[in-house]
Order: sequence, then structure tokens, then C-alpha cells
Amino acid sequence: MAPVAISEESGNGTIGSAAESKKVQANQRIEETRIINPFYSPSAGNENDDDYSYAKYKPRFPVVNWEPLTEIEVTDRGHFADSSKTALFSAAQKVKHLTPAIGTELVGIDLRQLTNQQKDELALLVAERGVVFFRDQELSIHEQLDIARHFGPLHKHATTPVPREPGLEEVHVVYNDASRRPDASAFSKIELWHSDVTYEIQPPSTTSLKVITGPEYGGDTLWSSGYALYSSLSPGMQVYLEGLTALHSAVAQAEGSRAAGLHVRREPVESVHPVVRVHPVTGWKSVYVNPGFTRRILGVPKPESDTILNFLFHQIAENVDFHVRFHWEPNSVAFWDNRIVTHTATFDFWPQTRHALRATPHGEKPESVEDYESRTGKVAKDRQIEIWKEQGVEIPQSKKGLSRARGYND
Repeated sequence: MAPVAISEESGNGTIGSAAESKKVQANQRIEETRIINPFYSPSAGNENDDDYSYAKYKPRFPVVNWEPLTEIEVTDRGHFADSSKTALFSAAQKVKHLTPAIGTELVGIDLRQLTNQQKDELALLVAERGVVFFRDQELSIHEQLDIARHFGPLHKHATTPVPREPGLEEVHVVYNDASRRPDASAFSKIELWHSDVTYEIQPPSTTSLKVITGPEYGGDTLWSSGYALYSSLSPGMQVYLEGLTALHSAVAQAEGSRAAGLHVRREPVESVHPVVRVHPVTGWKSVYVNPGFTRRILGVPKPESDTILNFLFHQIAENVDFHVRFHWEPNSVAFWDNRIVTHTATFDFWPQTRHALRATPHGEKPESVEDYESRTGKVAKDRQIEIWKEQGVEIPQSKKGLSRARGYND
């Protein structure tokens, strides 16, 4: 997928010839709008600075060079949490699970007041539920970074913008305004689904995003559960995928930045990760591929790789049983576990402004089912089966032979 940045010219009248076209255009005011692929073409955000209260957090692209990332030790804070999450839940006015598979909203908690114990329990809750939402949060970006550092060393992005305010190179800026109209000819909606920077050797864990400016409606984010995707598959497909690895690449993202005339601060990398990874705290299996960065499955013929990835990508994007959708308001905050969910934004809000700040801790190196079980001596689990066991539900058995289609009333 390549970035697109072109100009559009608007005019009136009927054009009868090339010469007449030039004459008419010469007498017209030509309005240009940059049309972009929002995934690979980052925003400069140079407009409307005078009357914008968050101008210091608008995008900046420093011309600096960073060393390649190397492996670092990371211990997930969820390991230290009380499984009942009493400290966290007792501070909330309400705990709302938004779907069976994914998404919880905690009402009445001030993130600035979280104790370390509550932060650990939040890490565990995010690991179990995929994404956790908070509204009406007044925490500053510096306080957001402090929480993120509790979860792990912070990632610095090689291509996307950082805030203009100095010293915030670990912040990822999400910004779009009237000057940038997403071009439907430049990308498909499926291609925008991703888990953040999965091409890194140690991709992110418990990631947070705070929206500081947003439209009254539109600009939502959707998350899709990798746990639920794994659970939906047949036992044979589960076992097959558990033995595979896939290549994740930063090359297209770097090329998109360079095509836009921007400096790439760290050379793009490619990493090989298991197609099914195990969360280090829950021990649950999750499908770990995404349309944004996963390029191919290794060790199989290309048609097989293309077919499997296409199937998984469509399940991520189209199976609504795996999804939760969140409408942002100013000062809304989401924490999601990039190891077990993918996400995408809806680009339906142009020409309104949408501005958010992300803090992104590194996680551990992704671990396959085989490696997890060898390291821990534990058996990796299917999340849905474990929940059914807790609920005392009889676990459905796989049936051989032909199955009869059954509908439902809705």
C-alpha cells in the first residue's frame, strides 16, 4: 500500500478544448486540498495555530537520527495485580463491560489518582478485556507518560510526528484537520486495521490515547479482539496457525514519510513474529497479524500465505462479534493491549479536527504457544473456553461431518 498525496483543482463551466481549459483555469481561483492516505501520510498540522489552545501539541517532525532498537527486559505489571482487581474496581462508580468479547468502561475514576497497585490491576484488566475506556480525564500529557512508564519503557516512533513542545519525543501525535481529506482511492478500509508498530522486535503492550480535540460525532475508533478471533476458529485451524510465523514490515510506512518529504528518524526494520502469540499474564492465545504491517507468512507457498492472511484480515475487520466501537469526547482516554487487539479509526469527520496524544510502552518479544509452554511449564489457553469454565457452561464439542446452517431471530 503506497501513500498518495496529490492536488485537486476545482472549476466551473464547460471545457470545450485544451486551450479553452487552460484559459478558464487561468481566470479561476484554484482551491487545492491535499488528499491523503491517513495511515502512511502523516500530517504537518500547520494551520489555525493562532486560535488553537493545543497548538503546542500539534505535529512536529524533528530531523534527528535514532539508533536501532535492541532487545530490552520487560516484565508485565499485570503479573503483580490482584486478580479480583478490588483496588481498581472499588474506586469506580461503575464498571461497564461493553461487549462479551472486548471493551470495558470505568466510570468515576481520576487517572491522576491511581496508585501503583491500581495501575497493575488496570494492566491486568486491559490484558483480559483488550481495551478499557475512561471519560472526563484532566491528566496532562506528562501524567499520561508517567502512567505509561509504569507499564514499560516507552517507544519512540521513527516516522510519525511528536508534539512541538520540547522533550516529548516519546509522544505519538494523531492529528487531522480540514487541510487533509482522506482519499478513498488511496486505501481500503481493511488496510487501515493495525496493531501499533508490530514490525518492532518488541512491539507495544498497554498503550494509551487521549483525545484533546474531536468532532461532535464521527472519528470513532474500533478495536477487534485477537482472543476472540482465535476462539472462533476450528481446532484444526488453531493448531495450523500456532505453527506459523509471519513477517511484519516498517518499510511502507517509512517510504510514505519519505514520499511526503519527511525525515525518517530510524531506518525501517522487519521482524518475524508468531501468527498466534500468548499473552504473558493471562496465558491466553491471540491471533497476531494485521493488515497494516503483516506482509507474508513464512515457510508456505505465497498463494497459501495470501489466502490465510486475507481470511484473517477480513475476520479482523468484518466480524462484528470481535469488535467494540468507542465515540471519543474531549478528555476521553483509552488503554488497549496492542498484543491482543487490532484497531482502526473512522475517517468520516472531515473537515473537522481530530487531535490525540498516544503513549506507547514496549512489551516483551512475542512468544509462540510452543515457546510459552516450554518457558513456563503451563498450557496456553483459549480465552472463550476458560470463561465458559468459570461460568459453569458446558463446553461445546467439535462435531465431525456435515453441519446444518442455523439462523437466529433479529
